[in-house]
Amino acid sequence: MNKLTTLYRPFHLILASAIALGAGCSLVAPGEFYQLQAPAEASTSVHADLAVLLGPVKLADYLQREQILQRQPDGRLTASRNGRWAGNLEDEVGQLLLRQMAMRLGSSHVALYPDRVGVKAGAQIVLSISRLDSGEGEPAVLEAQWRLLDTDGEVRDSRVVTLQAAHEDQLASQVRAQSELLVQLSEQLAGAVRQLQDNSRKVAKAQPARGQENRQDSLPQERGIPMAEPLPELEVYRF
Repeated sequence: MNKLTTLYRPFHLILASAIALGAGCSLVAPGEFYQLQAPAEASTSVHADLAVLLGPVKLADYLQREQILQRQPDGRLTASRNGRWAGNLEDEVGQLLLRQMAMRLGSSHVALYPDRVGVKAGAQIVLSISRLDSGEGEPAVLEAQWRLLDTDGEVRDSRVVTLQAAHEDQLASQVRAQSELLVQLSEQLAGAVRQLQDNSRKVAKAQPARGQENRQDSLPQERGIPMAEPLPELEVYRF
């Protein structure tokens, strides 16, 4: 009998420990999940003819995590206890920029790298975000570099960007401020694409004029020979 009691005692201890752990887990506050959101705006009346490939879009390594990071006054970064991103932040950033650029360009011909099926890009944007964070008492800050490539892969524009936005310290307000910074970035990217399109149109208009000049220069030389004038009538003198 004592042997049976000794054998069953570890089982009771394990069961009690499991119940205690379960009770402890139930006391943990559920996480709060956030997504980047941009305000809905009316589409522009300007329509871009260029198909645009957005990406690669690269986020800094420190942003590749589920927890929302908080910037401290001394520059440190700490993970929020409850605040988490609802999805992959890099994908969220890419999708927000994609929607905003499509709206601002008035075109659905915008694809997110590497999904380029059926898209023959006339322009490509390569984007690297080195900072996107905020904190209580610290503004939302976006630091990024982008390059605009033409259809031949040549760099037509490049810029280093630093943007800031204020917020009301609550985590939801911080996420809205970060979203607003990405909206501002999309405005800048769309403007660069429109400028590239305008320059391409100017070049296309100038090419026919140059071609016309070349055709005129290549006309047969004989067409430029002046016509011979008739000789004046000779006078005959008789002696």
